[in-house]
Amino acid sequence: MTRNGQGRLSRRALLKSTGYAAFGTLATPAILRAQSNEIVIGCAGSHTAWMEEIVIPHMKEAIGADILFEGTKSSVNLEKMASNKDAPYLSVVQMDDPVMIQAVEADLLTPITADAVPNMTDLRPDAVHMDGMWCNYVQPWAGVAYNTEFRPDGVASWTDLWAPEASGQLIIPSLQNTEGMWTLFSAAMLGSGKPFSEAQYEIDAAFDKLEELKPNLLSVYTTMSQAFNLLEQGEITLLSGNFSSYALPRKATGVPVDLAAPKEGIFAMPSGICLVKGGPNPELAQAYVNEMLGAEMQSAIAEFSSSVPANTTVTAGAIIPEGVPIYSPDWAFVSANRRAWIERFDKLMAV
Repeated sequence: MTRNGQGRLSRRALLKSTGYAAFGTLATPAILRAQSNEIVIGCAGSHTAWMEEIVIPHMKEAIGADILFEGTKSSVNLEKMASNKDAPYLSVVQMDDPVMIQAVEADLLTPITADAVPNMTDLRPDAVHMDGMWCNYVQPWAGVAYNTEFRPDGVASWTDLWAPEASGQLIIPSLQNTEGMWTLFSAAMLGSGKPFSEAQYEIDAAFDKLEELKPNLLSVYTTMSQAFNLLEQGEITLLSGNFSSYALPRKATGVPVDLAAPKEGIFAMPSGICLVKGGPNPELAQAYVNEMLGAEMQSAIAEFSSSVPANTTVTAGAIIPEGVPIYSPDWAFVSANRRAWIERFDKLMAV
């Protein structure tokens, strides 16, 4: 087999096939362990199942890494990076795009490069952001989760959240959670009468419509697993803004839940991965990111979490509902305004 007409694999091709692109010479798990085999990964708490079942064992075998996993919200991961900026302990963080923008603005990330992480060359162009400051590794879709025993006909429209029969049967996410944005933008769409692409900027209309939603709310959550437990048990029948990587694996276990794609549109959840600036063991961190973007991990995670892979060589993963528009918001706009929206939302829900 030849590459570049030299009768041997090029350095880029060889690194890509082995997954150890972060070193001047090819590394092995034994060498990595000799240096330090432990890295701390910050990630979403809702990703715990596949991180523990798929990622941690794979990384031990593939790159000799012992993964310490801290599952929490993206905003909490951002706080951890910021408060430990002078002495970082996280090496890699997996969090949502709007929080990634804030991390870049705070100078908390170091770019991902194709020399160190060659699998990024197989990603969709729209999965690489701000010249490699972060990449999307999977992309769940978000709609409305519902209890199939109490709502056998599902959820046809976002207007169902406002219907009188949903009184006391609905939980929505806080705007502290990225998935909370989907209820906000749905309210903007319904309140303004504009399509999502335009309605996302109609924030006053969104909050006016959220005011109308309050009679139907049982509560607002910041910890999604607790709210989902209530949905499974039939204590509520609707959970707004939920996503395929959580609802559909639960459905597959036989739990009476499903995820609806309302006719007005669904949303693309942005799951990103980044390197922490000055984080411990940067070579091993780069090897970890390379594996996460590679075909094997992309396929396994996408299948497990019913998500769309970012790697163009992988066909596994979520089946996107046909005939329903998929929206991705203006995350720069979200990032610039999110703090004010959270304060406004919290005041609205406290009354």
